[in-house]
Amino acid sequence: MRYRTLGGTGMEVSAYCLGTMNFGFVANSDHESCIRIVHTALDQGINFVDTADMYAAGESEIIVGKALEGRRDDVVLATKVHFQMGEGRNRSGNSRRWITRAVEDSLRRLRTDWIDLYQVHRPDYSTDVEETLGVLTDLVRQGKIRAFGCSSFPVEDIVDSHHVAERRGLMRFRTEQPPYSLLARGIEADVLPACQRHRMGVLTWSPLAFGFLSGKYRKGDAIDLTQGRPAVVPARFDPALAQNAAKFDALEQLIDLAGDIGCTLPELALAFVTAHPAVTSAIIGPRTLDHLDGILKGASLTLDDAVLDRIDEIVPPGTDLYAPLASWPPPALATPALRRRPPGDRAAA
Repeated sequence: MRYRTLGGTGMEVSAYCLGTMNFGFVANSDHESCIRIVHTALDQGINFVDTADMYAAGESEIIVGKALEGRRDDVVLATKVHFQMGEGRNRSGNSRRWITRAVEDSLRRLRTDWIDLYQVHRPDYSTDVEETLGVLTDLVRQGKIRAFGCSSFPVEDIVDSHHVAERRGLMRFRTEQPPYSLLARGIEADVLPACQRHRMGVLTWSPLAFGFLSGKYRKGDAIDLTQGRPAVVPARFDPALAQNAAKFDALEQLIDLAGDIGCTLPELALAFVTAHPAVTSAIIGPRTLDHLDGILKGASLTLDDAVLDRIDEIVPPGTDLYAPLASWPPPALATPALRRRPPGDRAAA
């Protein structure tokens, strides 16, 4: 396993980060099985574990807390806050009120006194970023978290947060967690360069493009859209949809490339993500021990310039062949009222 420094934090983390979104009732409700996955990952050299309060409504954090008993000091532990937890108002978002409560809940579920990396899971445009940075700065000073970061933030929000932190004398986001894969390279144009300029660590999610790069799916095959990953979001896998044609064409070329260099498609996908100089760690999210073992076999794979050039020919740099954040569109795009002048103003113009 290779190790890298997480931005400017000084924390050394493995190039693969164990993601735990599949722990709990959403995918694997067997706690002992999940604990074995964590222990195997640690035994294989992974020292970076990422979870979130909303994964399986807190169950993932509970499992991770059990798994790390007796091994907590050896792990850089990351979790996230933002999404709705339970019923009622003020149980989500990036406000001081909610984050102050949510961090205590995460600490309890994780059975730990501190969180190494506390991440804001999504932007919250109802809350001033100064408010969010202020409470996170206080949590660092209180010793409850060691550093904090953001996840899936547009580049303009990342840059704005740094300006606010500097103006207000607050601590800043030290990491970003964006989606990145062979088929979703859009962040190469803006997010990754911005992270490099601000010396932010980057831990990327969905390196297998929501399972599309798992090797299970091929162009021309009949895909059962009622089972497995295709059942979650059928539109991402349905070969009958025109928007998927470019993905399937690229998939076949990438499978051929993987065969040419003697690796599997998932191994190629992970090696590609970790080859970018801005990327610290790629999040892997195994559901079973077999999944984990298959991923770890390629942990030592590196890609030379000739292979990376071929990838650039298949999927040009900065190109997204699908919308990795389609399930969370920015409010400016999702809410028509934010894109249209009031009728009276339009008439006056």
